[in-house]
Amino acid sequence: MINFQNTYVRLPETFYERIVPTVSTSSKLIKLNTELARELGIENIESDGFAAIFAGNTLLDGSEPLAMAYAGHQFGHFVPQLGDGRAILLGEVIDGAGNRRDIQLKGAGRTRFSRGGDGRAALGPVLREYIVSEAMHALGVRTSRSLAAVLTGDPVYRETPLPGAILTRVASSHIRVGTFEYFAARQDTDSIKVLADYVIERHYPDLGTSNVYAQLFNSIAAAQADLVSDWMRVGFIHGVMNTDNITVSGETIDYGPCAFMDEYDHGKVFSSIDQYGRYAFGNQPKIMQWNLENLGACLVPLFGEDEEQAIEIVKNGIRMFQSEFTRHWQEKMCAKIGIFDSKPEDLTLLQ
Repeated sequence: MINFQNTYVRLPETFYERIVPTVSTSSKLIKLNTELARELGIENIESDGFAAIFAGNTLLDGSEPLAMAYAGHQFGHFVPQLGDGRAILLGEVIDGAGNRRDIQLKGAGRTRFSRGGDGRAALGPVLREYIVSEAMHALGVRTSRSLAAVLTGDPVYRETPLPGAILTRVASSHIRVGTFEYFAARQDTDSIKVLADYVIERHYPDLGTSNVYAQLFNSIAAAQADLVSDWMRVGFIHGVMNTDNITVSGETIDYGPCAFMDEYDHGKVFSSIDQYGRYAFGNQPKIMQWNLENLGACLVPLFGEDEEQAIEIVKNGIRMFQSEFTRHWQEKMCAKIGIFDSKPEDLTLLQ
């Protein structure tokens, strides 16, 4: 039914916790993304068994579930251990185009990274992420996808009891800037190298052999420049651009307090906890640059023994991000208003 081919679980055990989803009282399939299921090569898509699989009650052969370890800067403050507190990676599949994709349950129960939380998700946020992520995909923005939404039959307790649900999320991977920060905080250079090599093989296999880690940093920076320019193109506010919510693949992920603007407002904030506007709409390019600077700091030990030269590699990558973002944003905004032969002087018109 699902042909798992897992690689992340072959990394050292410090990268994750092996864990199975918490069994739900019942399982009712609310929505199955049949188009995406076919794309992933998932057969028998009308089967009643999907509800049990996507509720975590049935584990298929080949699934090797795990919760990933990572750290993160949350609203600028570093937390050395976060990790998948309510998400469990069932495994990886190769889709019809030959791309490796993660299949993950979000809201599947406690892990050792839950930090006192219940590891569950309420129905409202599950439906929101399903709808918004699929809308972003339809708008041509790189994003995680939603494969299924399932009711668990168990209440979750927030301000009031709410119906529990699980989202099945698909991404090219769930490796984050915060994954690198997790090992950098422990001064574990060997694991940083293992992770970097894995990211190269999985996401950037066409890099040359010279200064490969500098190329990796530049490639991640270029992917983020393209991504954020798309956010700005469609008026999308991510809401919480913490480093643990930024994938190294350059996909939008973790749809929490997100929104699309109805009218232009450079300082528009959607998250109720973002009282100082750190993640306001107009700040998103600057925050992505800040996140990349933190990634660059993690990679410095891989850039060579000359510290000044290593720091210059980070600076060059940041300058490249700035120029690539400006180029992408101008081209996309010009196209949006009907100018398909963009020139530098069009920037004034766009602004």
